Amino acid sequence: MAGTANEDVALVTGGNRGLGLETCRQLGGAGFHVILTARSEAKGQAATAGLAKEGLSVEYRPLDVTDAGSIAALASRLASDAVKLDVLVNNAAVEFDGFDADVARKTLAANAFGPMRVSDALAPLIPDGATIVMVSSGAGDLSAFAPALRKRLLDPHLTRDDLTVLLESFIAAVADDSYRADGWPGSAYKVSKAGLNAFTRILAAELAPRRIKVNAVCPGWVRTDMGGPAAARSIPKGAASIVWAARLGPDGPTAGFFRDGRPISW
Repeated sequence: MAGTANEDVALVTGGNRGLGLETCRQLGGAGFHVILTARSEAKGQAATAGLAKEGLSVEYRPLDVTDAGSIAALASRLASDAVKLDVLVNNAAVEFDGFDADVARKTLAANAFGPMRVSDALAPLIPDGATIVMVSSGAGDLSAFAPALRKRLLDPHLTRDDLTVLLESFIAAVADDSYRADGWPGSAYKVSKAGLNAFTRILAAELAPRRIKVNAVCPGWVRTDMGGPAAARSIPKGAASIVWAARLGPDGPTAGFFRDGRPISW
């Protein structure tokens, strides 16, 4: 099942709950055939069944964004099924309590390196003129980073290899407790989202010749399991920002950071 010839196809990572699930719902309501991916098959299938009962065109595919084998398997299966992705939404993310090297490693694996690997693996299935959305956060604002780190992360000549080395140096600095001296904030989540934002700009430049738009979106502080019940925004409101970026027309922006359809500072 991969949608009809008249349906655009959108794939959403981490689609079984919260913002991911609502993004799937809103994209399905806009006429997309939605590929909902999740690490847990039981939860992914349950979410898919719920959306199908709402009359939406949706299917489940397994994906663990921290597992290279899982990413490769998804890409292979989609290619075998001749699926073309008009929209890719890199939504899957984690936030852990505590702060140590293990937390830093796991957080960056899901929130930064995961979207990098998923985007690269699925790029051959994304036609020219399509759209990639990175679900980021205002927590990645570079004001919490030392000036030298801000300069490196904003460097227009930053490569993906440079970015990988820089993010891995953060993990190492947390392990030996030198992260403060090196100018890093004491939050793996902040660093992961700043890294994702940097990758957004890198990928946008790489895919510009194919007219593929790549943007980061901050959905705001949303009442999800991660955001908590005190958050100011509803899940539908947060997802609407993501869907706005997913549905940009051919003249829409690329390499930007947006909330509610408006540019915000890196």
